[in-house]
Amino acid sequence: MTDLSPADMAKKAAADRAVEFVQDGMRLGLGTGSTAAFMVKRLGERVRTEGLRVVGVPTSSRTAALARAEGIRVVTLDQAGWLDLTIDGADEFDADLTLIKGGGGAHLQEKVVAAASDRMIVITDPAKRVSQLGAFPLPVEVLQFGQGSTEKHIARVLAGLGYGARRITIRMAGDQPFVSDEGNHILDLHMGEITDARTLSVALNQIPGVVENGLFINISDLVVIGHTNGRSELIEAAPGVEAAMRTVRTREHDPFADIGAEQ
Repeated sequence: MTDLSPADMAKKAAADRAVEFVQDGMRLGLGTGSTAAFMVKRLGERVRTEGLRVVGVPTSSRTAALARAEGIRVVTLDQAGWLDLTIDGADEFDADLTLIKGGGGAHLQEKVVAAASDRMIVITDPAKRVSQLGAFPLPVEVLQFGQGSTEKHIARVLAGLGYGARRITIRMAGDQPFVSDEGNHILDLHMGEITDARTLSVALNQIPGVVENGLFINISDLVVIGHTNGRSELIEAAPGVEAAMRTVRTREHDPFADIGAEQ
């Protein structure tokens, strides 16, 4: 694929490496976004050339259409029951493997799917690695009903947490508000920096009208970074991160229990 741009070469390198973790018979969560699209295409190649038998749970209608086109069997999360592995992209990640996701407007389904998986592998390029989250606007999916009121509550919560007045914009699709697969709107919070992701995540999700935010905490297990020369590297949590929350999830494990326990 010599016609790929350097950025796409990096995305493809990450996607190809992540798909190597897929084994025959797995139930997979299939992410959304440009990097995840390379993953779905590579997975489709393995299905066609190796006879790999997998089922995929897409995190958006776009991913579902691509997976079907690639010959991947698509099922719902309820049909799958539980997933062995989810592979998805990210807009930012830090040393704790905390993510900001939702640039593609699918973070609600992405979080539901990732949380119902034994493992989550994140595929990115080097630019997504940050020392502190927040340069990428934080997506918050909200109900269309009472959206103005919800936005005011969000602004008050941010001020109460010490962030002051932060710009909040509604996600647009052309000249109309973007509508998610679940029929909701997305507000982008221009945080600049996020000092305490756990506290912010819980506070946002307690606001009436907020459906879900784009912070993924204690969900990802591994990050695969692709480079423009086709090389890839694997990134795990930095030393000192709570080992208990780095363990493989089971059907009984609640990845959000640690967040709720702090409240």
